[in-house]
Amino acid sequence: MKTRITHIFSLTAVLTTAVLLLCLSSCDDSNKKVGPDIGVRDSLPTLKSVGVSTLISDSGIIRYKIISEDWFIYDKKDPEYWSFEKGLFIERFNESYHVDAFISCDTAYYYYRKRLWELRSRVLVKNLKGETFKTSLLYWDELAHRIYSERYMEIDGETRKLSGYNFSSNESMTDYIIHSSKGQFPLEEKDHTPEPDPAIIAEQNAAQQAENANNTGQSSQPQEMAK
Repeated sequence: MKTRITHIFSLTAVLTTAVLLLCLSSCDDSNKKVGPDIGVRDSLPTLKSVGVSTLISDSGIIRYKIISEDWFIYDKKDPEYWSFEKGLFIERFNESYHVDAFISCDTAYYYYRKRLWELRSRVLVKNLKGETFKTSLLYWDELAHRIYSERYMEIDGETRKLSGYNFSSNESMTDYIIHSSKGQFPLEEKDHTPEPDPAIIAEQNAAQQAENANNTGQSSQPQEMAK
């Protein structure tokens, strides 16, 4: 089964539905008193939600958990975006409801017209292979199916550790490139001194004996001619 981190961020439909429901409920109440027009409101959010915590299902199975202290929608900004100023945390569950991947950061922005995520400050990602990625800035371009960052990044896996700049990867962060890198790779340890193969030794001895016999025969020919 092919799984991508793309699914972790497939929140557009869910969150858009929530926005529509809130807008519809506010439009139905025509008896509410309306305050004076505040003029230009491009600096004000259209929607503010506090204490966001929700579960997302995929094919009837709970797959993701999203947690954020606040969520703002700015639809009058240029470009329009959503903001999670106090952090964003997303977990992915496997079939046994154990967490097998997650994303966290101190601040997140989603430019939904461009379908571009911007994760800032103490960004931490764990992919399905168990590798962790730490950086201060990470972009995810949904249209290009690409995750990238020019900032310094540390990658910690079971068999190696890497660090460097100009990181670029696929959406699941399993196939990636990092430049100006350095790292640690374990060397295979030997528990005993390697022993030679007996068959090879026997073949070498036979070849040496044949060569010695050939040399002995050549050295005896001049002696016979002298007699």
